[in-house]
Amino acid sequence: MKNKRFSNPLRLIIFLLPVLVFIIALGSNMDTNLNSNSNLTTGINQTENKDVIDKNNLKITDVSANNTEEDGAKVTGNLKVHFINVGQADSILIQQGEHNMLIDAGNNSDSDLVLNYLKNQGVNKLDYVIGTHPHEDHIGGLDVVVKNFSIDKIFLSKVTSNTATFKDVIASIKDKKLNITTPKVDTSYNLGTATWTILAPNSATYDEINNYSIVIRLKYGNNSFMFTGDAESISEGEILEKQLDLKSDVLKIGHHGSSSSTSNSFLNKVSPKYAIISVGKNNDYGHPHKPTMERLKSKGITVYRTDECGTIIATSDGITISFNTKPGSYSYSSSASQTSITNNSSSATNSSGSSSGTISSSKVTVSKPSTESIRTVYYVPKGKSYHFNKNCRTLSRSKTILSGALSDVINLGYSDPCDVCVN
Repeated sequence: MKNKRFSNPLRLIIFLLPVLVFIIALGSNMDTNLNSNSNLTTGINQTENKDVIDKNNLKITDVSANNTEEDGAKVTGNLKVHFINVGQADSILIQQGEHNMLIDAGNNSDSDLVLNYLKNQGVNKLDYVIGTHPHEDHIGGLDVVVKNFSIDKIFLSKVTSNTATFKDVIASIKDKKLNITTPKVDTSYNLGTATWTILAPNSATYDEINNYSIVIRLKYGNNSFMFTGDAESISEGEILEKQLDLKSDVLKIGHHGSSSSTSNSFLNKVSPKYAIISVGKNNDYGHPHKPTMERLKSKGITVYRTDECGTIIATSDGITISFNTKPGSYSYSSSASQTSITNNSSSATNSSGSSSGTISSSKVTVSKPSTESIRTVYYVPKGKSYHFNKNCRTLSRSKTILSGALSDVINLGYSDPCDVCVN
């Protein structure tokens, strides 16, 4: 039977129209809500994206800051490096805040000078003392320093000497009941907010005492300094083989500017902006030598030298380095005085074994028995030692070997007896 209620099409349309309107209205509202929700979601996403960008920006900033710290650790205050004018010798005071470090102490005759300089800089205590190697022009005043200051740690290279100068240093260390620390390569220590690392010596034995020199690199913020003692090209080559970070803003030129140090390959790797030469005026060794100065000049490295500038003070804030004096020149001596006997600023070692640390005269005559004073000894122009045996193995590489009476040779400045052939 047919449904009479919907038999009339008009009635069906009238019945369905409100339903259709309701459905359309409902759909429109859902669309609006959907769009609104979509917009809300989009807004949240945009806000979240903005937060992510901000965070990323912050992270980038942090990364940049971290990189800066990796390049140079956080520093406090200034670092001062004093290259004390001790003539044909070495003595370097490093200060960071209340922390102090001394590398070498000049000749015996420089003892009072070094002592007074440290006191004038307010030094009461030394965190570290380094005697780079046992030549008098590096450890001559060290015994006086040890006696007069509190010292936390003292470093000496792995070689001994039978000189009175060396014995005085050892005696002073024993008197203070200090322990000697021998250098271990790639070991680092802190000096306030500065850090220094040992680079040499790398071998157990050397023919030349100079190559036993303790070499260190000190880093302060983004600045760095290298101190080489008298290390020569053999030691420099070993340092290069270690492939450590050698880049330094300031390089203390090895062995007073001698051509036996500062090889071209070493200089290229260190790539310093500034070179410091500790050297005496009109010295008998012809330091600094022509090859060294020509290398420095060809690379445009600014030179500071104690024979022209006096005491040199480098100040670092961790970013820049300033100096207390104008740079020196690239000049060099045409030749060393090899034959004539002249006064020498370096004092000789007293054969009695007593320290000559308080002697301030420019030349010290060593008291020797008459038979010893006229004994013929041998030496090389660029050396510091005298030899009893012309065929001594330490002279095997020397092209020029000179001779003279012992007293005359000592007065020329060759005051250290050879550790091999002199008993």
